Amino acid sequence: MNIQELIKKTISDLYAQEIETSQIQLQKTKKEFKGHITLVVFPLLKISKKNPEQTAQEIGSYLLKNEPLISEFNIIKGFLNLTIASAWWIDLLNEINSSPEYGTKKAGKEAPLVMIEYSSPNTNKPLHLGHIRNNLLGYALSEIMKANGYNVVKTNIVNDRGIHICKSMLAWEKWGNSETPESSGKKGDHLIGDYYVKFDKEYKKELSELQSVGMSQKEAEEKSALMAEAREMLRKWEAGDPDTIALWKMMNAWVYAGFDETYKALGVDFDKIYYESQTYTEGKKEVERGLQKDIFYRKEDGSVWANLTADGLDEKLLLRADGTSVYMTQDIGTAKFRFDDYPIDKMIYVVGNEQNYHFQVLSILLDKLGFEFGKGLVHFSYGMVELPAGKMKSREGTVVDADDLIEEMIYTAKETAKELGKLDGYSEEEINKVSQTVGLGALKYFILKVDPRKNMVFNPKESIDFNGNTGPFIQYTYARIQSVLRKYNETASVEMQNFVSLQLSAHFPVSLKEETLIQLLSEFPATVKEAADNLSPAVIANYIYDLAKEYNQFYHDFPILKEENEELKKFRLILSQNIGKIIKTGLGLLGIDVPERM
Repeated sequence: MNIQELIKKTISDLYAQEIETSQIQLQKTKKEFKGHITLVVFPLLKISKKNPEQTAQEIGSYLLKNEPLISEFNIIKGFLNLTIASAWWIDLLNEINSSPEYGTKKAGKEAPLVMIEYSSPNTNKPLHLGHIRNNLLGYALSEIMKANGYNVVKTNIVNDRGIHICKSMLAWEKWGNSETPESSGKKGDHLIGDYYVKFDKEYKKELSELQSVGMSQKEAEEKSALMAEAREMLRKWEAGDPDTIALWKMMNAWVYAGFDETYKALGVDFDKIYYESQTYTEGKKEVERGLQKDIFYRKEDGSVWANLTADGLDEKLLLRADGTSVYMTQDIGTAKFRFDDYPIDKMIYVVGNEQNYHFQVLSILLDKLGFEFGKGLVHFSYGMVELPAGKMKSREGTVVDADDLIEEMIYTAKETAKELGKLDGYSEEEINKVSQTVGLGALKYFILKVDPRKNMVFNPKESIDFNGNTGPFIQYTYARIQSVLRKYNETASVEMQNFVSLQLSAHFPVSLKEETLIQLLSEFPATVKEAADNLSPAVIANYIYDLAKEYNQFYHDFPILKEENEELKKFRLILSQNIGKIIKTGLGLLGIDVPERM
């Protein structure tokens, strides 16, 4: 259906003037008015040379007389509300029904390549709630870009070196007594995280003691023996000291094993993983090249800086006085590696909004170094996620651990579903599988339904609710549809089973609610495109909720299996099947599974 083209032809016939299709403003008719599509008449008054009501009346009358697609119209001030004929909605449902992958595209060989970086963990602590939002956004964005016909490379940069890593290493060396994941019964990332917290506690204790003898905060920090040891460990690591490297490799291996478990539980993955320990050296080379070309400068203490005051920013440290690198150095090296490895058309960094300045600087520095891709980098800046209790701090051990949260969500889903009787008659294996699907679905949906650019509060109890804008509500709607289809298939003739290949032949009146549902289905391709254009999984999440909500109202108000008119029953079954299809596809783009029974 191209209403714009019909209106363009109508204007040409009525007023003997051509108009660009882009000048025709259409919108979905508001729920309080009758109609499907609304034409905004005001931009056309210069052509008609009449008032809004007269113009709308002429266009509506012409369409009604000449276009079978239009069954009626009404005018509300300067808005022409058009009603699309029932026959067209049935034909559209047939089209949707015949397309198993409706609303998505497959990438061709020549399709642009988008690389999306997400996760970016440090190997000094386990993944936490903030990482969960990052991983879910990055994975969903990757799937959405794929569904829009892009080739996608999902990538991760592991921050496996630096002063923060050395803090955990030093604490384990001092107070660990050779503790291992096996001896402690802890996941490796949790074990190392404990020593990161231990370092912070001992460091604060040392500062307090120094300040108690008259030192200022700054003097105490400069005199800290513990911090000096950590800096020396970093210097040794960058110098390739064998013992330091061996300790680093052992502890990182523990962390990676822990990360892999969490990624698997979350259902996210990567096509390529980069490590800061491999890319920072390339970054240092680029900084040295920048020095030789006078892009950067060296201070008297030996540290290297970029002066960005001409760009409206400030000075940026690139190498410390002792020659060790900073995050910016690593990101320069990583970017060079990536663009050497892949023919990237767009590079998207999924990183929190506290790093806005960092990526603004990175883009400028890469451009100054002569990399063509510098200006085109995209920072997908998302807001922070907190719990109702407030902010979290890793070094103080007050973060919400990702593994604990996942386990809690699955447990809560199981208990809630049992209370509501939704797991009656299930085996223990089935209960565990559905609980995992629902618990993770609740977690993912609650996070992804929020505009990613906004800060959010994650409330576990609110997320697991079988009513309202939640993952479980949508999953239950899908399971309800599958139940209807199963019940019908148990008694249906062979040719009427598995409706995906069936065509509706009769053109009969359908209700406004049914037309609304088909219209919603028809908006799915545009929704998938909008989500990619705006880099917002929330667009799909809230669309799927609207679809599920409308279907549940339809389910309660209209008979399906008890409908006596066989053609109408067939129509409603095919409509239900395709709503289930789009719910499953849409949730799949968000990394959310659906239960077939619930």
